[in-house]
Amino acid sequence: MSDPIDRLLDAAESGKSIIKNREILHFTYIPKTIQHRNTEQEQVTQSLLPILKQSRPSNLLVYGKPGTGKTLVVKKVISKIQERVEKSNFPIKLIYSNAKKETTLYGLLVSFGRQLGLSDKELPSTGLAISEVFKRILNNIDQEKTNVVFVIDEIDYLAELVSKTGKDILYQLTRANENLNSGSLTLIGISNDLTFKEKLDPRVISSLGEEEIVFTNYDVEQIKKILEERISEAFEAESVDESALNLCAALAGGEHGDARRAIDLIRVAGELAERQQSDKVTETHVRDASQKIEENKEETSLKSYPLHEKLVILAIMKANGSSTGEIYSSYKNLCKVVGRDELTQRRITQMLSEIELSGIISGRLVHQGIHGRTKKYKLTISSEMVKKTFKDDLTLQDIV
Repeated sequence: MSDPIDRLLDAAESGKSIIKNREILHFTYIPKTIQHRNTEQEQVTQSLLPILKQSRPSNLLVYGKPGTGKTLVVKKVISKIQERVEKSNFPIKLIYSNAKKETTLYGLLVSFGRQLGLSDKELPSTGLAISEVFKRILNNIDQEKTNVVFVIDEIDYLAELVSKTGKDILYQLTRANENLNSGSLTLIGISNDLTFKEKLDPRVISSLGEEEIVFTNYDVEQIKKILEERISEAFEAESVDESALNLCAALAGGEHGDARRAIDLIRVAGELAERQQSDKVTETHVRDASQKIEENKEETSLKSYPLHEKLVILAIMKANGSSTGEIYSSYKNLCKVVGRDELTQRRITQMLSEIELSGIISGRLVHQGIHGRTKKYKLTISSEMVKKTFKDDLTLQDIV
């Protein structure tokens, strides 16, 4: 009986692989042609054309559901402009940050500063006031006379950070040019949330959204065409069943026209097929990939929560289908076990609403006659998933 490790290593060494170029199936890959997005590419390019004429472009907001090609188009336009202006005597820097990956305002600004060329000495990774970090960034733009285009992807997360901290960095960013003697700062915000502007200060809205572009959802047929192109470049010939391709397009298109999800599905399905030493990606591989991606998404989401949110999720698990008061009582007991000070019931109620938005828990209002109404919460994922994810957290090991 052959050793399972040797069998897989032998297959890898023999070059038996149906995926010939994995990079093409990664979300960061920018194809030569972005299908079904000619109008949007033109709109983004037109918005940024003033750079080529050595003028500051208008701030731009780009909206659309996840997987509709927003980041892809903006990055492609920016890279094309970068090629054209490299030899220009009009100093330009095109900077990209993702607000979801930078979990604090400080982190986002430091990422911005690093890409401008500020060293750790000039801009420490911790320890300064937000206002001082911002001041040092503006001083650098002023001194270097740089014309900066700052792309903030998933800017809705930045809007959430602003509302939580009360430090309205967005307002300061949109007003930055008033404090610059030389150089300029243009913002491009990319958002998955069409309603995110409702969370902003009205003073920010007018200056942030000087121009706006909306990316509509792909339909199933468009997603199929996108997949066909990626498959032809990434996979060996005839190694993906037509039925597997159709299922990928249907699953991604049926949700909200998410091309990124479709590409993720075919990539994971291809990896599963390879592991099974299969010559073709089939519908079964796609269905297994869909389940795997969902599980990974839930696990990643659970791991990302701070300690008290994790304790609240465990409190819901231990008091399933219970009211806010019962969950709070369970949460307080868990805090005692792990030796942490409890937060107020008001803060835990806010937390429950925030966690509910992620879809990991669901709440429903229950009428209790003369006792009024209460909200009862339960997990939408399995208790096993919570236990499996939290067991690696040293603080929670004794209570999972």
